[in-house]
Amino acid sequence: MALLLHWHAYTWNGNGQDLQREAERRPTSPDFFSSALPPMRTGEWLAKPTSRIAETFDDIDKALEWMRSEYAPASQHDQIPLSLRMDQAYDLLPRGVDVEWSIWLPGGRFVKVGMICCPNRHVNHPCPHSR
Repeated sequence: MALLLHWHAYTWNGNGQDLQREAERRPTSPDFFSSALPPMRTGEWLAKPTSRIAETFDDIDKALEWMRSEYAPASQHDQIPLSLRMDQAYDLLPRGVDVEWSIWLPGGRFVKVGMICCPNRHVNHPCPHSR
């Protein structure tokens, strides 16, 4: 039985310099699973422990409202209007394309808000909830 498309939500907010530790951001690293850092490729979030999932959605409206509310505090620093981000996400997510919004914040912080398609067309990880 095939899994129906749904989305897992993930966030990361941290010191942007930490993103340079690329080795632990790749699933081939023994540190990948325990690392708090976001993966290099969006679909690799599905290989992280289920405790990293912020929410799971099967309704596009609820998924995007969650993204909007999580990203809203950072959006004041973004030159891309949140309305444009929302419009693009409404197009991409139902077609199985991951959406991740990220931006540098003052003081060297970096924030990521992602909605990852499951099943995923780019990686072959099982649904985190079925492991």
